[in-house]
Amino acid sequence: MFIPCYIDQFYPGIGEAMVRILDRLGVPVVFPAEQTCCGQPAFNSGYWEESRPVIRQFCKVFAPYRWIISPSGSCTAMCRVFFPHVDSSEEVLAVSRRVFEFSEFLVDMLGVTDTGATFPHKVTMHIGCHGRRELGVFDHPLKLLQSVRGLTYCELPNMEECCGFGGTFSVKMPGTSLAMGQSKKENIVRSGAEIVVSGDISCLMHIGGMLKRDPATRHIRIMHLAEILDSGIQPGVRS
Repeated sequence: MFIPCYIDQFYPGIGEAMVRILDRLGVPVVFPAEQTCCGQPAFNSGYWEESRPVIRQFCKVFAPYRWIISPSGSCTAMCRVFFPHVDSSEEVLAVSRRVFEFSEFLVDMLGVTDTGATFPHKVTMHIGCHGRRELGVFDHPLKLLQSVRGLTYCELPNMEECCGFGGTFSVKMPGTSLAMGQSKKENIVRSGAEIVVSGDISCLMHIGGMLKRDPATRHIRIMHLAEILDSGIQPGVRS
């Protein structure tokens, strides 16, 4: 299990939800304590040389494992798609191709579309740019949500639009980032949803900040997909 920096530092409950789901599905989970960042912030900012030792550390830590699963589309894309741009050695490539986004692993590797969850709320989905464009992860989270009991899915208008976060982009281009976030917020309101779900907590952090700063949208919550797929299940019950 690879847990990205944002989840480790700010939203650890997402990793815990993922572990519970995999445990119920009979998948033994290992969390290598030596893991660090995947190197995406440096890579996206153009510091490829600085990202190389981070990438090599990642590959050294995860080399023994058959599957590397992460609850983040952007970090998964960094590992599987962009690692080879920095280091094309066989050691890096061998690990890179074994990294999977969480919903992708459930649907494609395990053949699971129903985790047994119950979540009686109106939910809309934001799919991050990396997941959609680099990994082709689109139908996977939708299939999983459709199996959640009591959930009402509200389609997000212009779903393909970026939320405006973009990691360091939001720091370097705050005006553009906020304008894009405002557009995303307006579409969320149009969807009629109570909850915004995504497989990327970094996007959700940006979206959640936009929602909280507007009194008219403070009631709309953000949740990671893993949290919803873990909802309403009694402890000890396997799917």
